[in-house]
Amino acid sequence: MTDSGQFLFFFSALGAFNGLLLSIYFAINAKKKIFTNYFLSLLLLVLSIRILKSVFFYFNPHLSNIFIQIGLSACVLIGPFLFLYLKTYAEGEKSNWTRHVFPYLGVLTILGFFYPYVDHRAIWSTWIIKAISIQWLIYIILSFKSIQPVFQKIKDKENLRKIDVWVMSIYLGVTLIWLAYTTSPYTSYIAGALSFTFILYVNVLLLIFRNSNGITFFQEKEKYKNKEIDKKTLELIGQKLPIIIEKELFLNPNFTLEEAAKELKVSKHLLSQYLNEILGKSFSNLISSYRVEKAKKLLETEKNFTIESLGYDSGFSSKSTFFTAFKKITGLTPAEYQKSYSK
Repeated sequence: MTDSGQFLFFFSALGAFNGLLLSIYFAINAKKKIFTNYFLSLLLLVLSIRILKSVFFYFNPHLSNIFIQIGLSACVLIGPFLFLYLKTYAEGEKSNWTRHVFPYLGVLTILGFFYPYVDHRAIWSTWIIKAISIQWLIYIILSFKSIQPVFQKIKDKENLRKIDVWVMSIYLGVTLIWLAYTTSPYTSYIAGALSFTFILYVNVLLLIFRNSNGITFFQEKEKYKNKEIDKKTLELIGQKLPIIIEKELFLNPNFTLEEAAKELKVSKHLLSQYLNEILGKSFSNLISSYRVEKAKKLLETEKNFTIESLGYDSGFSSKSTFFTAFKKITGLTPAEYQKSYSK
């Protein structure tokens, strides 16, 4: 192996081994209330197994067929664990994970018994690998719904929380790894392993930042520096703001800062500055709080409708955004709140 080959092997393999260590770390530190950490641990585990298989096969084409089968089989669980991690993060409660895991474990067991890689390499190299890639992509698409609110914040140029940046990096990282493997016939087979190593170290940096109290993402307060609002304008905006509640404008799931400013007859910039500096909230957080208050009233009075439908009636655009906002503000899921109120 040449010097460049040794460096390539070291760099790509190091990412996989560090992925295994991080998997163990999240598994050990997964508290009972942070069930998402288990799914993150398992996601890193199957990714690392897949990457290790790629690395060793790239540098040793005569690698054991059993190891190759294990590596390819791990791919089947990457998509489900990504989906479960992001869904649990978004909704704040345990997902029905068994239906996303056990069926695939059953399929892998059947394939391993009746169509082992050692005897059916042609089938694995064509149909099975293609099916795994499509299944992985389907779960990437399904997972997008859980982080859609994060991309909406970016679109609206709002502040991102550290956890928002973290989960977005996980989602984009897994997507890029899938893309690297899918396009490897046109680039290099080792591209997926190198992508994983690079993405892993980026996420480790984000993890460090996430746990640091002195660092925040996408801070916006600097743009208001030296631009104080006069007292008269402050009072005017404060008097007009309740109009949003009185007219229940927040029930429109597409209600924007621009529409609010137009309704209150103030500039978009002044309203944004007022919310950030005086109330300490972004427009998105303010509207979410209004919607949660509406949802609380509906949960207390309406018993013949599903919780999801009450979320839509409160102005939320999806079940995931409703559950996330409600849990963040009240500390309870909508179901837990309704149950506690009915006692």
